[in-house]
Amino acid sequence: MTSETDLIPAPRAVEGPMRCGVVFDEGTTLWAAPGTEGTERWLCATLGAALGLPLRPGPQDARDSVRLLLDDSLEPEAYRLSVVSTWGVEIRGGGPAGVFWGAQTLRQLLGPEAFRRAPVRPGIRYGVPHQIIEDSPRFRWRGLMLDVARHFMPKEGVLRYLDLMAAHKLNVFHFHLTDDQGWRIAIERHPRLTEVGSWRARTKFGHRASPLWEEKPHGGHYSRDDIREIVAYAAERHITVVPEIDVPGHSQAAIAAYPELGNTDVIDTASLTVWDTWGISPNVLAPTDNTLRFYEGVFEEVLELFPSEFIHVGGDECPKDQWRASPAAKARIAELGLADEDELQAWFIGHFAKWLSARGRRLIGWDEILEGGIAEGAAVSSWRGYGGGIAAARAGHDVVMCPEQYVYLDHRQADGADEPVPIGYVRTLEDVYRFEPVPPGLDASQAERIMGTQANVWTEVMEDHARVDYQAFPRLAAFAEVAWSALPASGERDFGDFERRMTAHYERLDALGVAYRPPSGPLPWQRRPGVPGRPIDGPPPNR
Repeated sequence: MTSETDLIPAPRAVEGPMRCGVVFDEGTTLWAAPGTEGTERWLCATLGAALGLPLRPGPQDARDSVRLLLDDSLEPEAYRLSVVSTWGVEIRGGGPAGVFWGAQTLRQLLGPEAFRRAPVRPGIRYGVPHQIIEDSPRFRWRGLMLDVARHFMPKEGVLRYLDLMAAHKLNVFHFHLTDDQGWRIAIERHPRLTEVGSWRARTKFGHRASPLWEEKPHGGHYSRDDIREIVAYAAERHITVVPEIDVPGHSQAAIAAYPELGNTDVIDTASLTVWDTWGISPNVLAPTDNTLRFYEGVFEEVLELFPSEFIHVGGDECPKDQWRASPAAKARIAELGLADEDELQAWFIGHFAKWLSARGRRLIGWDEILEGGIAEGAAVSSWRGYGGGIAAARAGHDVVMCPEQYVYLDHRQADGADEPVPIGYVRTLEDVYRFEPVPPGLDASQAERIMGTQANVWTEVMEDHARVDYQAFPRLAAFAEVAWSALPASGERDFGDFERRMTAHYERLDALGVAYRPPSGPLPWQRRPGVPGRPIDGPPPNR
């Protein structure tokens, strides 16, 4: 039961389409069963506004109407979208999320005008061909990580990205809120985290080896109400927000705000400022009781704001030089009977794994948390390739696959001289489309530990939302299909068909105002001549 469509991500099965269908006009009504009110609101506010249609409430059996209902014979995120001529449109979902994903598909069927904020052709009747679409996701974790610490994205930009995620059926927003270069979330009991830690005096322009600087303060943060709004906006779109508070590395902004958090017996932490360049700062948290209590306070407020099952604690790229030189760290290692500094980091992360578990939450961290031993119940974001994820899955831990060689969208999209601030390996649209989240070599029970996959957007060289758009799109559309659709093995995927469907999808992205990279290469205003990056030649290592 398949047919040619221009939908992205590709649905599992399509019957049709046929030339006859259902017309949307001023008389189209909307009926929503209990449990589908969120999609009803979204259809009226978004689709109604785009097409200039009131979508008034009407009876369930009204002709040419839209009906929303739940069907417990379907999986929670699955849907069945029926467009039947002389009858109407019906979206059945296994749960509220399934109904919502069905509505996203309906939006694509209505054409690019449905992706605008106001009608561009008032009075036009929009037809949807007769067809039945049955669909469900491959993975339950279909994520996008956005780094707002390196370059701050104002709240409106974050809400916009949640809409872009929803349009591509992505459902986990990994919100990278803290790093050496900025602290972006207000913590009431520690106000200096944003008073001091959310601003840096200047910013490196380009790769960290670049001689260029933007000589003006950069920063910003989200208030507690901003966070509540973002979380609620995401929830309306069936997106879970997973916050990241980085420990014990990537913490110079926090130490600049509260110097006692650093290794005061090794360096003058009071002289530190929020970091203004890129890379891995040597200034890490001290493994003291004071630090633990401080971050417990931080996480208490984080848990109040974010209802997500998982809380991300980073755990990556923590240089151990200061700990090796610190009498206090050495004393802590001896006191705990640990072998070395790697085990000290594992103890640090393990403390918060137990702390979160006692409060009904779960810790997730980058794959460095495997070093020195991983806490029971912790999950792993496998970024340095497949290896960490494979080890974690074999050890019985849940995994999100996000290997940098495949789905780090800050990596360059082509090897042309016009690519703006080229970073890392060339990762083309086709490369992302052929990414396979489940590596070979896992048995069935281990493969089930792969919760899903995530694309990561690190913003060191993305100074505004247009640069984020350029790096994310169109590759995020390919990634979304990998995460959602039941695709063949990597080498057997029909990239030509995906490119064909992207022809229609570019028009949707245009309507949404997405500054994507055109297939022919960057437009003049998308280039950054003279700003050095860090390109790496050759194919990425397959590990």
